[in-house]
Amino acid sequence: MHADRKLESKQPGRQVQGLAFSPPAVGTTPMSEPVAGSAGDTEGGCHTKNSSHGTVDSEVLVGSSRLILRHSERYCRRLARSHYENFLVASILLPRRLRQPFYNIYTFCRTADDIADESGDRRLAREGLDRIAADLEDVFAGKPRTEGMFPALHHTIATFAMDRKPFFDLLSAFRQDQEVLEYETLDQLLDYCSRSANPVGRLVLKLAGVTDAEQIRLSDQICTGLQLANFWQDVGRDYAIGRVYLPDQWRQRYGVTRDMLSAGATSEPVRRLLADLCKMTDGYFQRGIVLAEKVPDWLSADIKLFAHGGMETLAAIRRVDFDVLRKRPKVSKLTQGKLILAALLGRLS
Repeated sequence: MHADRKLESKQPGRQVQGLAFSPPAVGTTPMSEPVAGSAGDTEGGCHTKNSSHGTVDSEVLVGSSRLILRHSERYCRRLARSHYENFLVASILLPRRLRQPFYNIYTFCRTADDIADESGDRRLAREGLDRIAADLEDVFAGKPRTEGMFPALHHTIATFAMDRKPFFDLLSAFRQDQEVLEYETLDQLLDYCSRSANPVGRLVLKLAGVTDAEQIRLSDQICTGLQLANFWQDVGRDYAIGRVYLPDQWRQRYGVTRDMLSAGATSEPVRRLLADLCKMTDGYFQRGIVLAEKVPDWLSADIKLFAHGGMETLAAIRRVDFDVLRKRPKVSKLTQGKLILAALLGRLS
């Protein structure tokens, strides 16, 4: 489940201010050793340059493709493991055979998210997202670039027959982050969630071989809940960077003005608004958690972990009496650790 998606996360809809960061070419690898040279359209669907001495032996092509894939998988593992996020910590619950595919998908999500958030300029972010979209088109056409995450991502997409829609939905949401700074209605915000959070849950379900429409719908409930909980947790942070995720229609209903969101303490109208939004969001977790009863045990533990993590975020907001502007409410490391341990031991209900 996404992102974000995690018990304590960086929200994908955030523009990080003060960073003079121009994103590198999408998917390029920082590894000290060079990635293997180009390979032909064999394993992994990678390209090769024609030999100046004529045809290249097919065993050489296959071996080269395998080397490219190994380098790409190593790149994804290193990037994934370098980010301490509970979404990633939950990967320890995955069967070993699914960990590398999970890292490959995570690397795509993380890379696109960082381009959207940390380019320092919306124009640069849009250009970076356009590049990764073009690269993704090549992946689905069976012609992935031969460096960075792309060979590994192509291998995972081909192995699990993954649909293109969740990947491009994520990119659509990241592009929207560059254009839309606030939402008039809850329906508009939920549409954003359907593309910023729900696709990650759908990708994980696909790895698990879950294709049932009802189970996908339940996954969407949890992912949307996680996204919304993160919004209510980060009202102050978001306002500081020019974003307002509290729907305008709801703000008007409770008499909440934009000026109230810039205060050092949370006013009573904002608290009442957040109380009702948290109550509404809790329903997403309550409806979605029944998915845990319908999937394999390892995935059930992950689902329970994320649902309970989202509910703990809402509990943290309630513990500060919805005063999210004075201090950002957080799920403590101790609570996070207890949740992860309980999930490992199969003790989450």
